[in-house]
Amino acid sequence: MSIEKFIAEKISRTSEIKINENVKSVFPLFGAFEEKKWAEGWEPILIYPDKEVIEEGTTFKTDGNDEEFEYLWRITKYYPEEFHIQYMVSTENRSWTITIKCNSENENETLAAITYTFVGLNEKGNRLNKEHLSRMYKNNLKDWEEEIHNYLNNK
Repeated sequence: MSIEKFIAEKISRTSEIKINENVKSVFPLFGAFEEKKWAEGWEPILIYPDKEVIEEGTTFKTDGNDEEFEYLWRITKYYPEEFHIQYMVSTENRSWTITIKCNSENENETLAAITYTFVGLNEKGNRLNKEHLSRMYKNNLKDWEEEIHNYLNNK
């Protein structure tokens, strides 16, 4: 019995969004639990620790979709003084990181560079990664920019 060799594919894309607010106010909005304030339908389920705190090791899950039951998330890098956070997300088919680095343009303007890097764990994962990346960056994350601005303007 021969096993077909699988070739994992790695794909990545970065976009930058501009938020008209101070970086100290913007950066926390990229935390898993603060994101609920601006991202409709975002409902992380905490696994570790026992309270909603952002730190390296914070672990939670979210519902998946028709092709993947759920997503397991873990904060792998968290440098609040540098306005830098990274998540590792995984399913049975793929894994990816989401890296967010915010920089202050001036007192009332923040640039956030958001990078998604996917690795397929099987052929289905390779396919899902391409579809997800294409859909996610269809508008270069301007939908995130708009949602965050809507939240900030209405809080």
